[in-house]
Amino acid sequence: MVLIKLDPQAEMKGTDGAQAVSSSAVLHRHLSEDFLVLSKSEGNYLILEDGRRVFDASGGAAVSCIGYRNKRVADAAYRQILDAPYCSTVFYTTKVQEELCRFLVDSTGGQMARAYIVNSGKFFQAGSEAMEAAIKLARQYFIEVKPSQPQRTRFISRRQSYHGITLGALAMGGHMYRREKFEPLLMKNVSQVSPCNESRFKAPTKTNEEYVAELAQELDEEFRKVGPETVCAFVAEPIVGAAQGCVPSVPGYFKAMKAVCDKYGALLIFDEVMCGMGRSGTLHAWQQEGVVPDIQTIGKALGGGYQPIAGLLANHKVIDGIAKGSSVFVHGHTYQGHPACCAAALEVQRIIQEESLVANVASMGRLLSQGLKRRIGNHPNVADIRGRGLFWGIEFVSDKKSSTPFPEEVHVAMVISKLGLDPKYGINVYPGAGSADGRLGDHIIISPAFNIRKEDVEWIVETVGRLVDDYFATLQV
Repeated sequence: MVLIKLDPQAEMKGTDGAQAVSSSAVLHRHLSEDFLVLSKSEGNYLILEDGRRVFDASGGAAVSCIGYRNKRVADAAYRQILDAPYCSTVFYTTKVQEELCRFLVDSTGGQMARAYIVNSGKFFQAGSEAMEAAIKLARQYFIEVKPSQPQRTRFISRRQSYHGITLGALAMGGHMYRREKFEPLLMKNVSQVSPCNESRFKAPTKTNEEYVAELAQELDEEFRKVGPETVCAFVAEPIVGAAQGCVPSVPGYFKAMKAVCDKYGALLIFDEVMCGMGRSGTLHAWQQEGVVPDIQTIGKALGGGYQPIAGLLANHKVIDGIAKGSSVFVHGHTYQGHPACCAAALEVQRIIQEESLVANVASMGRLLSQGLKRRIGNHPNVADIRGRGLFWGIEFVSDKKSSTPFPEEVHVAMVISKLGLDPKYGINVYPGAGSADGRLGDHIIISPAFNIRKEDVEWIVETVGRLVDDYFATLQV
């Protein structure tokens, strides 16, 4: 059994006939499902109330980056809570916020000018608040530097993307399932172009250069269709996470996209909430692309799960534009720059730096990718294994030759992930859907902590291999 009952006698029929659980006061993701109770976590393991030890091979939602129960981080947060647990940023700053932002700016080699820290505590979208801030900062930039262009209110993003669950961030993304119930509420000033997904959408006869040229032409046409003078920014994930399962772009793609943005005077916004802060093998994912964004959002691995924290970085052009204009960013949150969150994140980043963990991400990532491809690359239901660093996705299909996805109602990725929690496997992987067309297409993400060792990689590869083999051996569609 994968799921446990909090109170087997507490079930009752809901008004629509579905099973509803009344034992919990929590508004869970699924009201008719009981959730496993996490008792504690240590190292790379989640320890459940029933005694099970589960290896967290996905770091939750690609969040955990130094493992759990790190006393240095806990002590740093505790000391800050005792010193000053909260800071009203209308009047004050704190030394720890200044130090964290200085670290982040310096980590870009002088490419970025300022950092802005928010404290989203939502599991699925550590960067929703950061993306909302990025949207507003891009808009305000044009009001400040281009007062003759108040019509710059539009954004262009990509289909099969995900930028957060709040209404502004949700409008920016192209995740169909998460959008559909809220479409009437979403901004109408966002349009979308094709994603860059070599496995799914690049014709076998095309070279990478031809594929990039095709996508650049599509973006150029979208600018001209909506009016180039109306567009604030093009928004994209350097490596698409939840919506596609760790899909990187082909070489030269982002240089071409930036050239189109520059042609029409628009900004380039990178969403690195899931793929950044070391996850893909460099501290910032854009450092592998040869392109510097104007605005960059960060999250998950920033604080490693020890505190809810995310943020954005803005380059000199954007900051100088605001500074020479009103000098006021018209945005703010009660808990922005939260001192305890900043203290935890700063300590996490110091540990990553001191222990050379980004280099370990790159080396262990090579072993992980090679191992996964060797173990299940030829499996008839594995369409693709892709990613960078310690951020790898496995896409599943019903027919490998045609890359036909499974029917939506089979829930392949979710069932595989739940099966992994069985003591026979004891592994946590991250499920996702929509990698084929925004709705169909199952994938799981493997994104373990940055400090894993060779023996951990070998165990992950073999366990994921057994999990995939066993699931498909019994699947009947």
